[in-house]
Amino acid sequence: MLVLGLMGSPRKKGNTDFLLSLFMKEVEKSGVRTHIVKIGEKNIKPCLEYSVCEKNGTCPIDDDMNEVYSLLREADIIVLATPMFFYNAPAQTKALIDRSQTLWARRYRLKLSDPGYKIKKGFLLALGATKGKNLFEGVNLTAKYFYDAISASFEGSLTYRKIENKGDMEKHPTVAEDVKQAVENLVKPYLTRKKILFACGENACRSQMASAFARYLAGDKIDALSAGSAPIDAVNPLMIEVMHEKGIDMAFRKPKSIDEVLSREKPDIIVTMGCRQECPFVPGAKRENWELPDPSGKPIEFMREVRNEIEKRIIDLQNTL
Repeated sequence: MLVLGLMGSPRKKGNTDFLLSLFMKEVEKSGVRTHIVKIGEKNIKPCLEYSVCEKNGTCPIDDDMNEVYSLLREADIIVLATPMFFYNAPAQTKALIDRSQTLWARRYRLKLSDPGYKIKKGFLLALGATKGKNLFEGVNLTAKYFYDAISASFEGSLTYRKIENKGDMEKHPTVAEDVKQAVENLVKPYLTRKKILFACGENACRSQMASAFARYLAGDKIDALSAGSAPIDAVNPLMIEVMHEKGIDMAFRKPKSIDEVLSREKPDIIVTMGCRQECPFVPGAKRENWELPDPSGKPIEFMREVRNEIEKRIIDLQNTL
């Protein structure tokens, strides 16, 4: 499981940074993995309205947004933290939000579903120097539609007025309890899930499909991971095509090594698909081998057969949990 933080303030070690760090530290107490993207340090260009995303669901601008797209897809919870600049987010943060039109287009134009759309959540942390009644109306509306674009439900916000000088957030009398309660409400439903690692050789076809189906069909029961014993550079394009036939979007997924995944996650179950001898022993983890043929290099009809078999097995698996 991943909780992704988007640090939207260009100021280092300021009040926004403190608030997001406090939130993520509280998340980590539950044993959940976190990652923070400091937006101001990324090369994220503003949307240039090429309209390519409207047609094929990709953005032609070559910058760090491809990394962000991948993280937005991987995360179960996305936390946007921002100060108020003229009653909304700073330009750097707004650029990231605008560029999420690519994910909006994949959802609403191409009719493809993020495998995690049923369980993905969004939360807003915002603060401003003034005490105006309408201070957070604009950013709450922006957050609502940002989270909708990235297939996450907007679960609410923590907002703070009269935060202007360095250290004001740290001195706030209720912030620690506010954060603790918000994190508990967000994270608790995820903690009962079984963590299952689906592993194959290249992490380009079978294990990618299995983890996507697990998240799509049983994300409330399964925290799905995927990895390979010898991962290659990119997922198989035929695999992407046959999953699109099921309405499941496999964009922005990257092959990972088994060692990389095991270094940060401890699975309850490891399901292998042809890499028995290469998969390391994990104490306490149940092992299961599906013996599925490798569809890499085979015709698309063969890929479809493997996809359908994986879908059946995921349905059977979820019924046993």
